[in-house]
Amino acid sequence: MTMIPSFRIYGLVLLLSVFYRIPNSHSQTIPLAADKGPKIEWLTFEEAYQRIKKKPKMVFVDVYTEWCGWCKKMDSQTFSNPEIADYMNKTFYCVKLDAERKDTVVLDSVVFVNPNPENKRSSHRLAVELLRGKMSYPSYVFLNKKGEMITVVPGFHPPKEFEPMLHFFGDGAWEKMKWEEFSEGFKGKVQ
Repeated sequence: MTMIPSFRIYGLVLLLSVFYRIPNSHSQTIPLAADKGPKIEWLTFEEAYQRIKKKPKMVFVDVYTEWCGWCKKMDSQTFSNPEIADYMNKTFYCVKLDAERKDTVVLDSVVFVNPNPENKRSSHRLAVELLRGKMSYPSYVFLNKKGEMITVVPGFHPPKEFEPMLHFFGDGAWEKMKWEEFSEGFKGKVQ
């Protein structure tokens, strides 16, 4: 019996560890190249709720699930883009909300729970409320500086497609013009 196969396995593990991060329960495997440049400061919904009371700022909520492949693709391709991350950090309180989280959320006197936390794919009531019952992942909720709903945008969007959406809501253009008019004239930084 020779030790060569185990050395190959250890070598492969070492090689992979150079190119990939080992995920924890709240992260996906993301290439280290995504670590360059600014990163989005992700908050819990509760943290954003407290911050908006002290310093009003728009809120962006990424509603995702652990099993959602498109959610992971959004993390690795779009949210890791330096231009996207920089703009989001400057403009929004950015929230990651697991639509199937198990714990209770209390916002002032309003309580949100997952009615079946032991069951797979049971939606938390906060996610249901934010997505208006249309449970599609990933989905992005835009809230104004008062915490009021502006809109929900579902689906995966590559950086170049996502950038104008962020600016449409973040710059307040949605209050003055239609999406078609804005998007036709938008000049972004994402390549």
